[in-house]
Amino acid sequence: MPLLTPLYDPGIVLASVLIACFASYVTLDLAKRVRSTDAAVARIWWLGGSVAMGSGIWSMHFIGMQAYTLPIALGYTGLLTLLSWVAAVAASAVALGLASQGSLTAGRLGGGALVMGVGICAMHYTGMAALDMAPGIVWKPLLVAASAAIAVGASAVALLIFFWLRGVKPQHGRRYQALAALVMGLAISGMHYTGMAAAGFPEGSVCLSADQLDGTELGELIMLASLALLAMTLLTSSLDARMQGKTAALAASLQDANSQLQSANQELQKRAFLDPLTGLPNRLLFEDRLGHALAMLERGGERSSRQIKRLAVLFVDLDGFKPVNDSYGHAAGDTLLQEVAQRLLAVARDSDTVARLGGDEFVLLLEDVADVADSAALAHRLVQSLTQAFTIGGRKLHVAASVGIAVYPEHGPGDKLMGHADAAMYAAKRNGGNTYAVFESHMDAGAAEQLSLQHALRQALAEGQISLHYQPKFDGQRGLLRGVEALLRWQHPERGMIPPDVFIPIAERFGLINELGGWVINEACRQMQAWEQDGLRIRVAINLSVHQLRQGDLVARIEQALSRHRVAPERLLCEITESVAMEDISATQAAFEGLSRIGVFLSIDDFGTGYSSLSYLRQLPARQLKIDRGFIQDLETSADARAVVDAVVKLAHALDLSVVAEGVETAGQRDVLLALGCDELQGYFFARPMSAAALQDWAAGQRPAGAAEFAPSAFVDLPPR
Repeated sequence: MPLLTPLYDPGIVLASVLIACFASYVTLDLAKRVRSTDAAVARIWWLGGSVAMGSGIWSMHFIGMQAYTLPIALGYTGLLTLLSWVAAVAASAVALGLASQGSLTAGRLGGGALVMGVGICAMHYTGMAALDMAPGIVWKPLLVAASAAIAVGASAVALLIFFWLRGVKPQHGRRYQALAALVMGLAISGMHYTGMAAAGFPEGSVCLSADQLDGTELGELIMLASLALLAMTLLTSSLDARMQGKTAALAASLQDANSQLQSANQELQKRAFLDPLTGLPNRLLFEDRLGHALAMLERGGERSSRQIKRLAVLFVDLDGFKPVNDSYGHAAGDTLLQEVAQRLLAVARDSDTVARLGGDEFVLLLEDVADVADSAALAHRLVQSLTQAFTIGGRKLHVAASVGIAVYPEHGPGDKLMGHADAAMYAAKRNGGNTYAVFESHMDAGAAEQLSLQHALRQALAEGQISLHYQPKFDGQRGLLRGVEALLRWQHPERGMIPPDVFIPIAERFGLINELGGWVINEACRQMQAWEQDGLRIRVAINLSVHQLRQGDLVARIEQALSRHRVAPERLLCEITESVAMEDISATQAAFEGLSRIGVFLSIDDFGTGYSSLSYLRQLPARQLKIDRGFIQDLETSADARAVVDAVVKLAHALDLSVVAEGVETAGQRDVLLALGCDELQGYFFARPMSAAALQDWAAGQRPAGAAEFAPSAFVDLPPR
């Protein structure tokens, strides 16, 4: 039977192939979106993607049909043309549905390729059927079978490419996606033109639908609409991918930051129970273990008729430590304390607890001791061990120890054990030191010494023996004087200089701390006004005790002192140690809110040594954190120390708090702190505490040696952060 000779427009054929490739590229991009972990989002991408992908493939088919011309007029019935589009969308839905699966099994590949191939064939041959021909189209079976095989094969290739692209590295993704799209586009085009070649039109054929959908204008409109749809889909997919990438990067960054903060918080929590210098348990952990041991011992005694076991507390105080600290500096003193801690651990048993209470005071808890003699024997070994010379910085240094022993139950109830061991230690010191003493009842007479000191302290307040010395603090960026910290000094006419760690506990014990604290507030305000009259305007920091915080009139007294001496409230900085702040958070918060209300600058001192630091920090209206010197001393040698300080600085800055580092004694510590962004620095490396007159001279330019390039300024009034 003679057939009509078809003609192809090369330009339109090329356009159809390019649309097929572009549709394939968009399809590959959509395959990534439908794998979203959000089920609702994935479902939206699947539905929208199926429409976009199906429309792209169908438009390639329709454009390809426009490239095919016969010597008769052609047109397409609307319903079958619509059904061919539906078939294309359905085949695309199957493809994207399979692309969303976790893996491509052989069964999924075979079944999916077959269903997709059938859908593509349905699209093509339904579209061809839209040509209502009389007589009907004559089909060539081999070419029809070939087109079906190409459709199934192209679908299988598409599925393989979907899953293969998952393993491609991001930097190569777009390149490989373009090559894959070319392969898929050529396969789809091959199927279409093979199907077209399978159709024959007898001579004399008439297209009964010639007056329906026809014309190149309609083809151009469909091509433009499909290109626009595909372009918008690709743009939306790209924007979604970029947003997901940014979201993932932000989530990873937040997770990393959260991990660092959690790590820092864990480190701070651990340090809340450990002495930062020696790594030994601190007072808080020691008292907890002592209470636990006493409770266990008492419960055991109730259940058994056997002899009650004993426990002992050994209170250790170093003899001759202060001269070492004063002569060779705090760095040498700290190293010596670390060495002492190691010797105590070496002498103690594995079951014993060795703790540092602060300064040069240590304490041991001995559980399950046979008698007092056992405790005395261990105390003797401690004393002998500490008499051996220590080698610090190439020098041989000597200290000794006074040890007090109290045994439960012989030496009183458990709540008196620490006090009795302390009294026995003072008895050992009165005997010349470098020895031990077992508690005896008459040792309570040691309280007479404390009574004598409290009487002398009352006289000191009345006679002007108490004074304030001032240690400068420097701006970390500009190296200028930022402020000073006021430190109490007591020069006794007979006993000489009595350190604060001796007389402040006396003041707290005998109710003098509020009077002493009130004197400090008034004196600091008076001195600020005196300095201002001489041209030095500077912020002064004072320390508040827990007893002062519990005073109902604390805020009023500070406000009165500021008014009395005509001092601006922001020039007074009130510091409270973190451990004191955490002791009574409600009292601390009430006092801080009152002081903040009148404009006083507030700071948390010794940050990192308290309990639940990060949990309560945001409850306090503080403006500044002061990092404890225990965190500073290891900065040059310990990556962990640097990480903790770095985390504290970042946390403080995130909460809009300035950061002060105290105890800076070396250039290396200074450099690390500056690199970490610390705002203010304080320590012996820059200047030691000095009298008010000496500070004024120093601020005028007469700075002591060792202040490095950090220079004083005659007028300092830097605003808070």
